[in-house]
Amino acid sequence: MKNFKKINIISKLMLMTALMLGSQIVQAENENTESVDTLMELTTSGIESITIPVTESQPKISKVIVEKKHTPIIIGLALGGGAAKGFAHVGVIRALEENGIKAKVITGTSAGSLVGSLYAYGYTPDQLQKISYQLDELNLADFTLSSNGVIKGNRLQQFVDGQVKNTPLQKLKTNFTAVATDLDSGKSIGFNNGDTGIAVRASCSIPNVFMPVVMNGHRYVDGGLSAPVPVSYARKAGANFVIAVDITAKPETGKSGFLSNLDQTINILSVKLLNDQLKQADVVIRPDITQLSSFSFDKKQQAINLGYQAAMTQMPIIKQRITQWQQAN
Repeated sequence: MKNFKKINIISKLMLMTALMLGSQIVQAENENTESVDTLMELTTSGIESITIPVTESQPKISKVIVEKKHTPIIIGLALGGGAAKGFAHVGVIRALEENGIKAKVITGTSAGSLVGSLYAYGYTPDQLQKISYQLDELNLADFTLSSNGVIKGNRLQQFVDGQVKNTPLQKLKTNFTAVATDLDSGKSIGFNNGDTGIAVRASCSIPNVFMPVVMNGHRYVDGGLSAPVPVSYARKAGANFVIAVDITAKPETGKSGFLSNLDQTINILSVKLLNDQLKQADVVIRPDITQLSSFSFDKKQQAINLGYQAAMTQMPIIKQRITQWQQAN
């Protein structure tokens, strides 16, 4: 009997618990989200909590636009040696100027240094042509009796200094370098500071014809012996596009005589050096001056015309390569 009463009491307690739990579930279903959370707590008690990682929103990717900086073109003009054939440089300069191509760097060897220095001073092609008519082997030659040469070179120096009004190299309007050769070491040297006249004189001093120019204990002679067309010096001076003018063509076959043989000898000796320089140029202009010799001072106008024609013939290529360089840089 007692056991029955205990069972009865337990049954009532279980029934009351079930009713209470049921009423809470019904009440939770009819209430707001907060009640649902309460229900979850009731039904998941005793279960270990699970942490669910929250993925943050992906950061916005901003596009960075990098503007390509264009390198300005610096045109260099490298004028080669060739004595009287150097008048062809005047024609080349005229053609370039007519097409809006202006060099910011000028280098010259021998005759190229003479024309180059005057151009760097600021003379126009018309003025250069007029000046060229004043030049001949007689009014520039101061003859002497010496085992080192038959021409001193003082007149050439004075002529140049007079034309540039004694303006030193570093103050010429356009960056200019005159190239000569150290007679004792055989090394090439570029003058871009100091007296313009003496630098040009050194660059033009053909061995055994002109006396060497002595400066600071060194003897300097024609730059054509070490840099026939000074392209590398234009690069050193900052040019990133170089137009070279090669007037080193050999005299016409069959000519002979002391001067012609000397001209031929210098050209033969400088072949490798010439090629080393020209391969560094972006464009090479080669006037057809085979009918002229280095001592054809009576054919100035013909040399000027040949230089002009050669440059105009190559003008489409010159402009195309300038455009290609600008697009690439």
